[in-house]
Amino acid sequence: LQTDRRQALGLSLAALAAVGSASPALADDPMFTLPPLPYAYDALEPHIDAATMKFHHDFHHQAYITNLNKAMAGKPAASLVSLMPDAKKNKLNNAGGGHYNHCLFWTTMGPKAGGTPSGVLAEKINDAFGSFDDFKSQFSTAAAGVFGSGWAWLVVTKDGSVKITSTPNQDNPLMDSNGEIPILGLDVWEHAYYLKYQNRRPEYISAFFNVINWDKVGEYYAQAASGKPIEF
Repeated sequence: LQTDRRQALGLSLAALAAVGSASPALADDPMFTLPPLPYAYDALEPHIDAATMKFHHDFHHQAYITNLNKAMAGKPAASLVSLMPDAKKNKLNNAGGGHYNHCLFWTTMGPKAGGTPSGVLAEKINDAFGSFDDFKSQFSTAAAGVFGSGWAWLVVTKDGSVKITSTPNQDNPLMDSNGEIPILGLDVWEHAYYLKYQNRRPEYISAFFNVINWDKVGEYYAQAASGKPIEF
């Protein structure tokens, strides 16, 4: 079965490569482009392997961008974050959400990261969950409990407090009308971890805490607490 799953992933990679090849019309002046990773593919080893990072970033993320550009062809230019509130109504939640979610995901990880948050964010996490360890436990439970594909999130509410939530597929909290702003997200689609962890999602979730860039998440908290979503 493991061999079959690896073969399926190989076929998926080939298919995504085909999807990720933009048509000539889109390639001339695409509205959205794939941002480079802010670190090398192997920078998150041994927690997230280089093969997964390349596969995930270069093919999966690019496929969402390609499909978003196709959906936006002929429409007025728009920022990515401006598309989120009406993404479900406009059927952009998969392509648009996939692009936004991955941008947030890449930028909140890094080499020589992990540890714990500091400053105001640390205080808010302690206020909301009792301790950082309790936050880790609750976030891990939320991520492990996503049925099928989706994301676990740390969001900032309108009053500046933080909470944990989750969404299916490529939906994100900006698509809801409650004013919650995501500042940290964990991708629990199988493509995010299967090459290294196979079906052991809890191990992947545990490893994620070793690569969280809490300084960046703290910057995002300060912006979100002022009511401004993170822009990419």
